[in-house]
Amino acid sequence: MAKHNTVRALVKRGISSELAEKISDHEFTVTSLKSTSIDELIKAGFSESDATDIMSKIGAVGEAKAVKGTKEVKEVKEVESTKEAEEVEEPKKVNKTRKRKKADVVTPKLLDEKLNELLLPKMIISELKSELSDKKLSEDQLDLIIDRVTNQYNKARVEPCEAVGVVAAQSIGEPGTQMTMRTFHYAGVAEINVTLGLPRLIEIVDARKNPTTPVMTIRLDKEIASNRDKARAVSWDIEVTNVSHIGDILTIPDEMMIVIELNERLMGRRNISADEVATIITDDAKTNVDVDGLKLKICPETHSFRDLLQLKEKISGLTLKGIQGIKRVVIRHEEDEYILYTEGSALKEVLEINGVDPARTMTNNVHEISMVLGVEAARNSIITEITDTLKEQGLEVDIRHIMLVADMMTCDGEVKQIGRHGISGEKASVLARAAFEVTVNHLLDAAVRGYVDELKGVTENVITGQQIQMGTGDVTLVAKKYRGS
Repeated sequence: MAKHNTVRALVKRGISSELAEKISDHEFTVTSLKSTSIDELIKAGFSESDATDIMSKIGAVGEAKAVKGTKEVKEVKEVESTKEAEEVEEPKKVNKTRKRKKADVVTPKLLDEKLNELLLPKMIISELKSELSDKKLSEDQLDLIIDRVTNQYNKARVEPCEAVGVVAAQSIGEPGTQMTMRTFHYAGVAEINVTLGLPRLIEIVDARKNPTTPVMTIRLDKEIASNRDKARAVSWDIEVTNVSHIGDILTIPDEMMIVIELNERLMGRRNISADEVATIITDDAKTNVDVDGLKLKICPETHSFRDLLQLKEKISGLTLKGIQGIKRVVIRHEEDEYILYTEGSALKEVLEINGVDPARTMTNNVHEISMVLGVEAARNSIITEITDTLKEQGLEVDIRHIMLVADMMTCDGEVKQIGRHGISGEKASVLARAAFEVTVNHLLDAAVRGYVDELKGVTENVITGQQIQMGTGDVTLVAKKYRGS
């Protein structure tokens, strides 16, 4: 209120409203300006011409006071006293605030007070607190930092009525035209390939339930992360083990028998015994197994060559150990720890393995993350996957465009594709749906059902040749009715 009155009083003296606002921001009043010199105003940040103009306008009133004649002097004094009474309701408090000496060192309490007053997102304020809490700053330095952060935030904000969807689509679509169609080796591991480039970007935005090349990056608990033997033991618990991995399967038609010759060295590496193999085959294949050292003999219940071959196929596909779907695990030493890269993905089962760090284990299957960890984790996974795919190709897109896409894909609590079976197909506008795909079907269905298109979106207004409700097109002017005297 006091500042508003100061601005009004200065404007009445012929000072521009913009300059009056600046004077008020520096906590000057008309009274304090009379005792201020031009040099002091220049030090406060005013240009020499502005300082001279201010003093001339304020000084003009002072000169009027010196006019001879009792009546004129009395009138001028009355005007002055009235204006000064308007500009400040509590002048003592304002002076105290302006004259408060700024702290040489910012205390945690002062830091919290200043940051909590800011109209900034909570994340930025918390980040400022964590960064500045251990720094020795003066109050002037803190004010400078706050001003710069506030200015940068205001510059980064989207203008009202901006077509953010179109800008995001252009920003991701244009770099997509420069992406390759090939499949590259994953993380430098020659044994594992993964889809990258444009095919991977299409997979993500189409929200495909089964990626072409599902892979996982598994990090281990800190206690075993630096021990190769323990990392290898965890990898054998994860990698699927079939009969073919630890021995040979032979079919003897004359005796109607299947013989499995186990390899002792391979079984030792995977930490499994012949008796365990026999027990699993007995339980899953529902047949008797005779153990003869490293040989397992299996006979079908019926003497049929067809049943013999079917039993062999069934035994070959049995999972003796590990997780179904994880075909291969590769161990790499990176950043002073061993990391497991898998060909195949099974997030829920992997997180249950002892030694796996659940907070740092990733998969490129977004739907798996959504089912196991929830939609918020899936949203973060979409952002990470799109960003990594673009960066791998040497392309950089502002993360806010990618975040907007991820938000649209997950805003309903499930992962939806950007297509006619997802976001585009769920638009309220008939013309917008028809403009995307299967135009005739949408128009016929809408005609049969008698749908009404309110023409509120961009696409439908472009089709009908109307002004879109974006930018200045979203502003409506309302004029008051003129009433004659």
